[in-house]
Amino acid sequence: MADEFSFDVVSKVDLQEVENAVNQVTKEITTRFDFRGSVSKIDFDKKAPSLTLYSDDEGKLKSVIDILQNKFIKRNVSLKALDYQKLESAEKGTVRQLVKIKQGIETEKAKEITRFIKDSKIKVTASIQAEQVRVASKVKDELQATMNLLRSHDFGLDLQFTNYR
Repeated sequence: MADEFSFDVVSKVDLQEVENAVNQVTKEITTRFDFRGSVSKIDFDKKAPSLTLYSDDEGKLKSVIDILQNKFIKRNVSLKALDYQKLESAEKGTVRQLVKIKQGIETEKAKEITRFIKDSKIKVTASIQAEQVRVASKVKDELQATMNLLRSHDFGLDLQFTNYR
């Protein structure tokens, strides 16, 4: 039997699901009557990971964002992972908006999560490891209590619990 049990708190987005949602949005935009003759489109950069939304005007861009969010929800991609940048004007009177996809837990958020765990007085140790937080304890019930505590609090991230040992 192991001396100590642990799990990792991560915030990851399945990029394949994002790509599938973008493809569905593109298909819907090309078939919808209200987008006929429009320059509305979405470019997905898997390396960055980010989305670039293009449209004729701000109103149509809001419609594209609405369609995108609906497809993300249907594919179980958290909307908390989307970081909308400011709206920019593009060529020929069109508009564009960059949407960054957050992967991993930033250092500041990781510190906030570990501080929250330590303030809860549950007998676990939380440590920051790259873009994740490892929580360890000698008692499995303490880890379960920590998971429930983290689920109940909103850190502005979609948290998943992996590597449970």
